Amino acid sequence: MNPIETRGILYHEPLIFELGAEGRSGASLPKLEVEEADPRDEFDSKQLREKSPDLPEVSEVEVVRHYTRLSQWNHSIDAGFYPLGSCTMKHNPRINEVTCRLPGFADIHPYQDESELQGAMQIIWELERFLCEIGGFARVSLQPAAGAHGELTGLMMIRAHHVKNGNPRKWVLVPDSAHGTNPASVTLNGYKPKQIASGEEGILRPEDVERAMEEVGGDEVAAIMITNPNTLGLFETHIAEIADIMHRYGAMVYMDGANLNALMGYLQPGKHGVDVMHYNLHKTFSTPHGGGGPGSGPVGVVEELVPYLPRPTVEKEEERFVWKFDRPLSIGRVRSFFGNFGVLVRAYTYILEMGAKGLKEATQLAVLNANYVRVRLQGKYTLEYKRPCLHEVVFSDRELKKETGVTTMDIAKRLVDYGVHPPTVYFPLIVQGALMIEPTETETPEEVERFCNIMESIFDEAKENPDVLHSAPHNVGLSRLDEVQAARRPKLRWVAKKDEKKA
Repeated sequence: MNPIETRGILYHEPLIFELGAEGRSGASLPKLEVEEADPRDEFDSKQLREKSPDLPEVSEVEVVRHYTRLSQWNHSIDAGFYPLGSCTMKHNPRINEVTCRLPGFADIHPYQDESELQGAMQIIWELERFLCEIGGFARVSLQPAAGAHGELTGLMMIRAHHVKNGNPRKWVLVPDSAHGTNPASVTLNGYKPKQIASGEEGILRPEDVERAMEEVGGDEVAAIMITNPNTLGLFETHIAEIADIMHRYGAMVYMDGANLNALMGYLQPGKHGVDVMHYNLHKTFSTPHGGGGPGSGPVGVVEELVPYLPRPTVEKEEERFVWKFDRPLSIGRVRSFFGNFGVLVRAYTYILEMGAKGLKEATQLAVLNANYVRVRLQGKYTLEYKRPCLHEVVFSDRELKKETGVTTMDIAKRLVDYGVHPPTVYFPLIVQGALMIEPTETETPEEVERFCNIMESIFDEAKENPDVLHSAPHNVGLSRLDEVQAARRPKLRWVAKKDEKKA
């Protein structure tokens, strides 16, 4: 593979504050039809700036070219392969975007009367039932705005259940292979997290769960938060036994459903011992995500926890849909209004388009692609757990680093030169120098093959000329940045050169 293939026109682009000239403008405003007001007549002098903000004065063409050029610096799922492990960065079908932009969905407001929201409420009602069927749960709340928000909501319902039974409990068990947000959700709910180490095969063992329960007192454990498949991309084969242990103590099983892309159509967690699970609609059910949103993290629950669902819920009364606020045991609202509605419409469209057969085939292809990568690369990159994976595979830089000094970060940076977004790096923490790769089901066999060829080329480069990797990337506007200083001493605002000494 030759990284020269990724080269194109890439401008060195200054900051917008460094463009333009005094008096230049890209706006054309009509003349005032009223007398211009003097702000000093309306405001106290202390409320006014001494001088106008030092904003750039630029023409329209400068603005358009500036932001177009900046956009070319960014990688995206529309531009190329994006194997970001544990995030399911798959292609987002454009029909989803068309649907959610229909005026009847895009222009409504949640404060409108119920009679004017019947179509939107029907989508919420039907999507809940789709998710119930997919996950095997009695009810689903669509309010949570992200996966971590779903975790928080799920634990709130578990806590409410235990409080109702007279014992809020103290602990939540969290495996070392769970998602990193789990301990934070535990703490925010007033619980203490107790970590459990995975076994040699990379999955939880029932005997370790039993031992943890005994160590802290099973009657004081509220739940276990288990990610399945876990962050190693491995299926937790003992989950039914683990659920039996938890239920024997009156504790509950929370499953992190962020990796549902590996299970949908094959496993209904709610029918196999799982009491609560959040879905990442923006991942499994295809919404563009990243940069803080948009997101949606609905939570499914078994019948025992239905009374505690956030309110309001959408109910169907004869031929009408209504908001039901009268839920005395509800944990209350967890979000303003009723969820990220645009994401819900996208997910609804995706499920209707795919159907049960299509969702199952998506799982098949996601698992097939990940295992193809595993088999192709395991002869070069270290594979800590030599067993079939599900939707993602995790390699280590352990042997390569020992032989060449090339690290996971070097590999990630070099991938940029080949036009591939780096996978997730250094996570999960239980794998040294982890390189977590998730190809997803939307990548063609040719693209997966190309990626494997690139990874093999980088491996050969590491053996022959490691300095190429140490200084990568090369074919970009900015080469390797000092990420440590960027984190410790960030520059959060622009300072004009003439003012640098003052700053």
